[in-house]
Amino acid sequence: MDTREAGAELPVEQRDAKPLNVAPGEVKSGGLTVARAISDQLPRESLLYIGDTAHSPYGPKPIADVRRYSLEVLDTLVAQGVKMLVIACNTASAAVLRDARERYDVPVVEVIGPAVRTAMSTTRSGRIGVIGTSGTIGSRAYQDMLEVNDRLTVFAQACPRFVEFVEAGETDTPEVLAVAEEYLAPLRHSGVDTLVLGCTHYPFLKGAISYVMGPDVSLVSSDTETANDVYRQLVSRDLLAATDAAATHTYEATGDSADEFVRLAHRLMGREVRDVRLVQTGAIDLRP
Repeated sequence: MDTREAGAELPVEQRDAKPLNVAPGEVKSGGLTVARAISDQLPRESLLYIGDTAHSPYGPKPIADVRRYSLEVLDTLVAQGVKMLVIACNTASAAVLRDARERYDVPVVEVIGPAVRTAMSTTRSGRIGVIGTSGTIGSRAYQDMLEVNDRLTVFAQACPRFVEFVEAGETDTPEVLAVAEEYLAPLRHSGVDTLVLGCTHYPFLKGAISYVMGPDVSLVSSDTETANDVYRQLVSRDLLAATDAAATHTYEATGDSADEFVRLAHRLMGREVRDVRLVQTGAIDLRP
């Protein structure tokens, strides 16, 4: 468990022990898919995860608000001495990626670019579907990045209830399947051969999504592709943890109670989360 005070710096000889910062996790559980994928691929890396429960959900909020909330979280956690930031939320990535890369001296990995690159290399027909929250789809972050390639045709669909289902622990009920049929029908009829799961909650619904879209549609999940990108960045920057490093996983949340976060984290990550620290982020004023 990381017990350093905010702002404390590690000595040079402990650089390899610096944690990755997985933040902010949209709502209570979405970013946990990214944290799980990173820890599975990089078991020696320490993780410092924060879920911005005080402002959840990000999806339906104005992008300006998401930008402010996200930078408050990132400012707070950069002060704790992390060696990399992972913005484990599609809505937050769309809102603050440019700001974050200009604002911080540590590498910043987000969840949109890695999924876009994989979708481009996966599609055979050039017809790609993207699903996400209303905020992510409305930002056009995925559409704009994909449409740089003029051979691609992009079809986007907001699926706001998917987040509600995951947060409620419903991932395999008849209602989930019925809503998936409704949301995904336009994409299926458009003949996409690749579908980007543009929300970090959606991997928990892969069963229903895959069933509705059919076996000929490839699913691209931002959690897995982000973990791959984290690995590449750590290797290329010589930031991998030492081979004898003992990883710690620290979880923080911005809400008033950690109980629900602990319950969801245990169920969705398939591992025990013993403790969650409650933190307060500082308010900042940003120009529009």
